[in-house]
Amino acid sequence: MKLAILIDNNTLIDRYFLGEPALSIFIEVDGKRFLFDTGYSDAFLKNAQKLGIDLLDLDAVVISHGHIDHTWGLMALMRLYTEHNFENAAFSRPPLQQRPQMIAHPAALESKTFQSLGLGEIGSVFSAEKLSRQFDLHLSKEPVWLSENLVFLGEIVRENDFESKQTIGEIVKKETTPDFLLDDTALACKTPEGLVIIAGCSHAGICNTIEQAKRICGDERIVDIVGGFHLLEPTPEQMNGTLDYFAGLQPKTMHACHCTSLASKIKLANVVKLEEAGAGLILQY
Repeated sequence: MKLAILIDNNTLIDRYFLGEPALSIFIEVDGKRFLFDTGYSDAFLKNAQKLGIDLLDLDAVVISHGHIDHTWGLMALMRLYTEHNFENAAFSRPPLQQRPQMIAHPAALESKTFQSLGLGEIGSVFSAEKLSRQFDLHLSKEPVWLSENLVFLGEIVRENDFESKQTIGEIVKKETTPDFLLDDTALACKTPEGLVIIAGCSHAGICNTIEQAKRICGDERIVDIVGGFHLLEPTPEQMNGTLDYFAGLQPKTMHACHCTSLASKIKLANVVKLEEAGAGLILQY
């Protein structure tokens, strides 16, 4: 498996990539190509071009959850596809050879707000109806195997007592309800050495997410965990519970990024092998 971080809050030192408070990761495994989240803007496209990654040839786009820093780059991706097809039509060439799949939790495309902060829309700007015109849309609460070794984890079971206790904003339907981010999910990839887990923001809890991956894949070994851990300003209960969990888990390495603060990374580095992550990072397993 090959993994490339296209967008993160940070960029690699002395590498000229764009960064933004968002996340997008490219994954290549089992002869298939996947885009996990699209960041906030078109920056992920520019970084992909610099890395020589063609996002016109994707098998699927996977959405970790519906927040703006993971979905608003969809506008740029839709423009890329539309302009490509316009240009091909002008020269009588066929359009894209395939419609990529899009996999997400059903709640990932719902309208979300954060009224207590005076914010309007913080969810996806595209409805399921509009996205279905560009993608083969697959909305699922259940796990979905995307290839022989890569799985979409579906709705994460929240089983421990120190994570995922707070709401973030509201879901807007006919009535407005607190948003517990039930759409938050992740990917897991089986390798000969164990599992690689790719997380978006881990609103469901990074420890809950890992346990779900272990159950679905039937493997207790963790090679790497890449992505956001939702440890920006954790409560002491959440931070201590997470540290105890990782001290017992002992993954081979971790690449915590996006919504993981420096203070949390320092604490994590005291119990596990934590390596630098940022836009432009390429990992192979």
